[in-house]
Amino acid sequence: MLEIFTYGFMNRALIAGLIVACIAPAIGNFLMMKKLSLVADTLSHMALIGVAIGLLTNQEPMFTTLLVTIVTAWIINQLQVNRRLDAPAILAMLNPTGLAIALILISLAKGFNSNLFSYLFGSISTVSQTEIWPIAALGLIVFGSITWFYQKLVFTVFDQEGARVKGIAVDHLNLLLMTLTAITVALSMKVVGALLVSALMVIPSMTGALLGTSFRQSFIYSLVVSMLAVFLGLVLAFYLNLPAGATIVLVALGLFAVAFLVKRRN
Repeated sequence: MLEIFTYGFMNRALIAGLIVACIAPAIGNFLMMKKLSLVADTLSHMALIGVAIGLLTNQEPMFTTLLVTIVTAWIINQLQVNRRLDAPAILAMLNPTGLAIALILISLAKGFNSNLFSYLFGSISTVSQTEIWPIAALGLIVFGSITWFYQKLVFTVFDQEGARVKGIAVDHLNLLLMTLTAITVALSMKVVGALLVSALMVIPSMTGALLGTSFRQSFIYSLVVSMLAVFLGLVLAFYLNLPAGATIVLVALGLFAVAFLVKRRN
């Protein structure tokens, strides 16, 4: 079975996939606890604008997507600061907006092409050597930031007002979390695609929540489940000739179902 990793493109796919497998649920755990799971879905729709801009201007879509998602994340964060606006309503408003703008830009870019479909549905097997380095660098920034600010982020998630009283810069941490989410979405698009990226952030996090008895345990379990889903998904996709991104998500969903059944029996 492991003979597939004697191919260079599968090694690059595995590296990129495991990087995303680490950072996606790491962010997803915090979003889920803050009841902001839809943020990833919203940013993935807005990310299509970045892809369309990249294709329209002949720029690298990853970098234009990164710019668009970060700006959108900052806008969402700023709108949430305004307590008169409901967070789910903001996300529901931005979801179709991102898709509408992306469709208009795509039409200006002469419609759909293979590059666009690779960002819509993922194309992990086409990750090049030059793409590995920025993915690894940004992945390290995301995971390093989560590790460095872990305790403060946990405090903020469970008791935001208490964190303020303790002198923690809650607003800055919220902005940091949104920024890291934007980076994660941009990196994940090549692996699972814009239409499935939120699943890789949410499903392993929910599985971890089922298996763990504390936030730390849930956090660790979610990373293990996510990496297992990427590995098994790549293997199944290779041998069954299936889309890798979709297969990874379905494997993650299968692992969630197994965890759910195990917990139900216990």
